Amino acid sequence: MLMGCTSDAGKSFLCTALCRHFANQGIRVAPFKAQNMSNNAAVTPDGLEIGRAQYVQALAARIAPEARMQPVLLKPQGDTQSQVIVLGRYDPIITATPWLARKPLLWDVVRDSLHSLLRDFELVIIEGAGSPAEVNLRHSDIVNMRVALEANADVYLVADIDRGGAFAHLLGTFLCLEPNEQARIKGFVLNKFRGDPALLGNGMDWLREKTGVPTVAIVPMIPHTLPEEDNIAAMGRRTASNAQVKIALLAYPYASNFDEFDPLLHEEGVALVPVREREPLDDYDAIILPGSKNTAASLKHLLRTGLAAEVTRAARRGTMIYGICGGMQMLGITLRDPHHLEDGDMAGLGLLDVTTELMPHKITQQRTARWLQGGDVTGYEIHHGFTIAGSRAHPHLSDNLGWQQDNIIGVYLHDIFKNTTYRQWWLSSLGWRGQTRDWAAQMDAELDRIAREVMARGWQGVLRQKAQA
Repeated sequence: MLMGCTSDAGKSFLCTALCRHFANQGIRVAPFKAQNMSNNAAVTPDGLEIGRAQYVQALAARIAPEARMQPVLLKPQGDTQSQVIVLGRYDPIITATPWLARKPLLWDVVRDSLHSLLRDFELVIIEGAGSPAEVNLRHSDIVNMRVALEANADVYLVADIDRGGAFAHLLGTFLCLEPNEQARIKGFVLNKFRGDPALLGNGMDWLREKTGVPTVAIVPMIPHTLPEEDNIAAMGRRTASNAQVKIALLAYPYASNFDEFDPLLHEEGVALVPVREREPLDDYDAIILPGSKNTAASLKHLLRTGLAAEVTRAARRGTMIYGICGGMQMLGITLRDPHHLEDGDMAGLGLLDVTTELMPHKITQQRTARWLQGGDVTGYEIHHGFTIAGSRAHPHLSDNLGWQQDNIIGVYLHDIFKNTTYRQWWLSSLGWRGQTRDWAAQMDAELDRIAREVMARGWQGVLRQKAQA
């Protein structure tokens, strides 16, 4: 089990690398994370919903993603409210239950999922959440030390040394644990290290004297193209100076599944730029409205900030406007909410002749659809809405999954840009002169590469320790 001193210490990345390494050794390995909070979700082959990190870890392990690999997913849809997904399905009862009262309702699900994986696989790579040192949350813990104790897991504590203060983080976290929890810590990991290891001095010896725990790995900062938990931050670090095509991605509150735009983000000559507040959009070749966990709240943000007016102006100039799922619903004429799932009825931006009604039943399924200007495209649906098109919106995808009205396109199909031919068509229509490649093949090669780098440059101590055991 990997736990972190902080969020974003690199737990997901390292778990992914470990899953691929052990899978490549012929070991039947599976990922597990009891609970995660994220609006980046994916749909399993059997139509269930889990977080993207564990979905990718399952692919790294060369197995099909399953809901039991992440039995509890919290999807924020307000400042103090999250939709609770239990074993891949929305659970309205637990969603309505106060946070601190959820533990007895969820622990049996977590424990049963964990033990079923331990029975079915030779090795389970478990990821913690945030930090186990959150003493205020100890009594409601279902994801960190309670899982480690339940599984009798060897725990490796990860610190992001790039942030600074790593030795203090590791020592402080260790001291916040109970004695039986400290006994599970088998090693410390310094992650995201830059520079000369000599700069670490005797820090590892000092830490071992204080805790009795060795530092088993120093993992360098490894650039990669795997999905990030916070993709929007990665986008903000890229430059648009040499781009052939510049695309605005509207980063409104409750936007979801930003990682589905990674195939665009990593194309040479494409600049994908997050836009949070009102700014002129004249210099962009296209504007994307991503999905949203709260479509009405996201639409209100566009209206309040003036971004809605900028999108409308760009549409009238002929700029390509592309909406996915909730983004497509916002582009429509009306958003109806008869069951009060969000903020009531609202007028949309009126750029696409479609009307959406939000329904209590949530659709989650992988799909193959026919693209009307090409062949088949694959992806997944994950939404509450049912959409009807008017006469001005023409089918773009089959099966009521997408429509087009001149320079406005709206689709329900997430991951559509992972389709090589479709991505080539869309970028070329914007003036891009590159050549797309198979994204799934790129990601599979990337998983092998990061597994090799992490193993060769950081985790030998852990492997030796496991071999001796």
